[in-house]
Amino acid sequence: MTTFDSTKRSLPELLKDITTGKIQLPDFQRGWVWDDDHVQSLLVSIARSFPVGAVMLMETGGEVRFETRPVEGIDANAVTKTPDQLILDGQQRLTSLTQAVALESPVETRTSKGKPIKRHYYFDIKLALEGEDRLEDAIRAVDEHRQVRTDFGRKVELDLSSRQLECEQLFFPCDQIINSDDFEEALQEHAPENFGTYMQFRKAVINAFRSYQLPLIELKKETSKEAVCLVFEKVNTGGVQLSVFELITASYAAEGYNLRDDWFGSDIRNVPSRKARLEEHELLKDVESTDLLQAITLLYTRERKYADIEEGKQGKQVRPVSAKRSAVLDLPLEAYRRWVDAVEEGFVEAARFLLKQCFYSRRELPYGTQLVPLAAVMTLLGPRWREPRIYAKLSRWFWSGVLGELYGGAVETRIALDLEELMAWFEDDEAVPRTVSDASFDPERLDSLRSRLSAAYKGISVLILREGAQDFFWKGDIQELDQQGVELDIHHIFPRAWCQAQGIPPKVYDSIVNKTPISYKANRMIGGAAPSEYLAALQNHKQVQLSDEAMDAILAAHRIPTEALRADDFDRFFRERKRLLLGVIEKAMGKKALTEALW
Repeated sequence: MTTFDSTKRSLPELLKDITTGKIQLPDFQRGWVWDDDHVQSLLVSIARSFPVGAVMLMETGGEVRFETRPVEGIDANAVTKTPDQLILDGQQRLTSLTQAVALESPVETRTSKGKPIKRHYYFDIKLALEGEDRLEDAIRAVDEHRQVRTDFGRKVELDLSSRQLECEQLFFPCDQIINSDDFEEALQEHAPENFGTYMQFRKAVINAFRSYQLPLIELKKETSKEAVCLVFEKVNTGGVQLSVFELITASYAAEGYNLRDDWFGSDIRNVPSRKARLEEHELLKDVESTDLLQAITLLYTRERKYADIEEGKQGKQVRPVSAKRSAVLDLPLEAYRRWVDAVEEGFVEAARFLLKQCFYSRRELPYGTQLVPLAAVMTLLGPRWREPRIYAKLSRWFWSGVLGELYGGAVETRIALDLEELMAWFEDDEAVPRTVSDASFDPERLDSLRSRLSAAYKGISVLILREGAQDFFWKGDIQELDQQGVELDIHHIFPRAWCQAQGIPPKVYDSIVNKTPISYKANRMIGGAAPSEYLAALQNHKQVQLSDEAMDAILAAHRIPTEALRADDFDRFFRERKRLLLGVIEKAMGKKALTEALW
């Protein structure tokens, strides 16, 4: 089925439909942003009959319904409430032309530096008739009083504040382009000697506007919501991606529901902010509205799948569980309202689960995308996730995703599978999810983990703390130190300066094998000294006072081989710590590493 037509429409016809409200904007369109220079350039292009690009409109009346609004500058109370078409591409051009050409009120634009200004636009008729190459100079912008002032507003350089002044000085107002009867009558009354010159201008410039044909792509009303979203993004010259949230907001608004108020809150409507409630939890501070929508969609499509299975006895096709964009865009308002409060609590429970895994800061979280299926699962489980058997499986799934590095990139399919397969695994020990069975960890990966942005890098650092490691200086575990406001960061065990002096290459000493989470205070005391020296300094510090045995116990909890460290033996330390870290990784994933170690 063809979902679009290509055609042309005259500029006056388009502007008439815009001013009467037959053509409006979908509410997800952002505001008009063109500045004074852009407006003037567009007017010159039309006057010279240059192409200014195609416009894309969409028919209304289909299944896709959006809240709409008139083009900026048009009184919403003076137009029809049900437009025939919506502008998908060409908003900036059509709004500029509407305000400059079709309305008598000043154009509310801005300078190139962003300062708000009000402008009326004119053609200097005599200058315009000197040739097409002078049209750019012939365009004049004046203030809302139809004047140009200099000397900080004290001197009027150009005054066009009445029809008589316009006619006598031969300046043609652009808001008379579509219908110039008023200007022509005034010209015959006040400056008939200029009428012949004006008629030359009318033929050369005004007729260019009146006969101008804009290329038009018209999407039919059968176009799907997903297609509308994708098309908009492809043609949006602003380069700003249209989010699912914005599109659904416009869709729900057509049903009388304000999704934006629900997410961001509204003081006017006394609506609390769902976003603010989530941000009360440190680990949920970067949760987006689209994350919430995606989790709800998972649960709605799962619910729908089981309804289809029930009806499948009569031959009904079973629709899948999905977190894909198309599924989110098709999320009914009724389903959103039914699930949203429970899913919000599901995100909160997900944060509580992550706290038990020793994540205390959002920046430590390996994958934000893994929060979506986790929250959906928590919504279905309720308090059951704390049961030891379920908690162990949930933990193993989480760490398999992190250490197997399975949640980077496009993960919509995995998210949907994980929800279904985790729920099945909780009831059947044999139904192991693919994220758990597919996950693997190659010991050689430890050598290349150098970036703190890597999911596995973050995960291993937190795993060490989860196993009970304490800080070298403060001797407290992560939870105790977090409550005291002491932050841990990942620092070198064999200091960088010492490694460089020994000729050890950065790709080796910057590996996670040579790093561990410790406090800033401990790292300052380590400095660039050899381990044997800084350990002695740490143990003898008046605020520490540790025996060799006590210090060795702290090091062992970090999976640091103490003998090799105290002997300043980097090669032995590196080999042994790789083995110790692999033990922690294998414990978290519940399986052996991919290959045997080389030592």
